[in-house]
Amino acid sequence: MTTLIESEDHKSLRAAVSAFAQTHPHTANAEDNNRLWQAAAKLGYIGVNLPEAYGGGGAGITELSLVLEELGAAGNPLLMMIVSPAICGTVIARFGTEEQKREWLPPLADGTRLMAFGITEPDAGSNSHRITTTARRDAATGDWILTGRKVFVSGVDLADATLIVGRTEDARTGKLKPCLFIVPRDTPGFERRPIDMELNAVERQFELTLDDVRLPADALVGDEDAGLLQLFAGLNPERVMTAAFAIGMGRYALAKAVEYARERTVWKTPIGAHQAIAHPLAQAHIDLELARLMMQKAARLYDAGDDVGAGEAANMAKYAAGEACVKAVDQAVHTLGGNGLTREFGLARLITASRVARIAPVSREMILNYVSHQTLGLPKSY
Repeated sequence: MTTLIESEDHKSLRAAVSAFAQTHPHTANAEDNNRLWQAAAKLGYIGVNLPEAYGGGGAGITELSLVLEELGAAGNPLLMMIVSPAICGTVIARFGTEEQKREWLPPLADGTRLMAFGITEPDAGSNSHRITTTARRDAATGDWILTGRKVFVSGVDLADATLIVGRTEDARTGKLKPCLFIVPRDTPGFERRPIDMELNAVERQFELTLDDVRLPADALVGDEDAGLLQLFAGLNPERVMTAAFAIGMGRYALAKAVEYARERTVWKTPIGAHQAIAHPLAQAHIDLELARLMMQKAARLYDAGDDVGAGEAANMAKYAAGEACVKAVDQAVHTLGGNGLTREFGLARLITASRVARIAPVSREMILNYVSHQTLGLPKSY
C-alpha cells in the first residue's frame, strides 16, 4: 500500500509547492521564469533530489517530479527542471568526480547555475546509435576535442554549461561508444543558434555546433567505458520528469475547464450538468490519475536503484502522461468553445505545448517499440 498512497511528507510537500506556485504570476518571459526559479531554489525545491552533502535536499526523483507536477498544475511549469537537476544533476551526482560534484552540484541546487543537455542530432533523431558528435584525445596534452552538431537543446542561453553526449573510439574494438562531457557556455568553438519555433514557451530551443571544441581531461563525466550506463541513468529521470510536466499541464487545463463548466450557464443550467460535457472531463481526470500512478512507480523504482525496472516504468509513464495531457488539453479547449482559443483563458497555447509531451524526449512510437521487444519479447522491427 505504501507504493499507492503518498506519505504525509509527500502530501505536505505537494501542498507547500502548490501554495508557493499559486502566489506567483504566470511566467510569461525569461525574467519571470528566472525569478520563479530562484524563489523555488531558495525553498529547496529545485535541488530536492541532489545529495545533502552538496547542498541538495537529499531526496529523489520522486520528490522532484512531485515539485514539477505541482508547479505545472498551477500554470507555472519549469521546463529546465527536467534538464538541470534531473538529468545533469543526477549524472554528476552518480558518476562525477569529487571535483565535478563540488563545482556543479551546490550551484545547481541553489539555483545560481543551470546546465543544459545535448543529445539529439539532425541526422540521428531517435537513433542514439547514429550520434556523430565525436570526441578524440589530443595525445600531446590529454585534452578532449569535440566535433559535431546538436539540435533541440533547451535553454542553452540560460545555462552555464551543457552536458554533451559524444562518442569516443574504443581502442580494443574500434567501435564508437557514448560518453558525456561538460562544455562551459563560453568555450571557443562552441556556438549556438536559436531555432525558430511556433511553440509558445519561455525556454528557447537551440542548434549547437561544436567545431574542434577543446576541453580539459576532467570534462569527461564518469567512466569512459561505462558511458551507456551513465547516459541511461540520466534518461530515466528525464522520462519521469517529462511525465510530471505533462500531468501538471493536463491538470491545469482540466481545472480551467471544470471551473468554466460549473459557471457557464446555458438555458438556465450550468453546462457541466450535461453528460456530454461532464463525462469527457471525468475521463480526462481518470487518465491523468492513472498516468500519475505509473510515474510514481517509475520514480520510486529509480530512487530504489532499480535502473532496469525504472526504465520500463519510466517509458510507460511518459507515454501515458503524454496521451493523457493531449486529451485533457483538447477537451478543456473544447469545453470552453470559442473562449478556449482566446488569450484571456490561456488554453490555446497548450494545444502546441501538450504535443511536446508526445514527441520529446522520445516519441510514443519508440516507447511502443521498447515495450514490444523489451517487455513483450517481440522481435525488433528495426
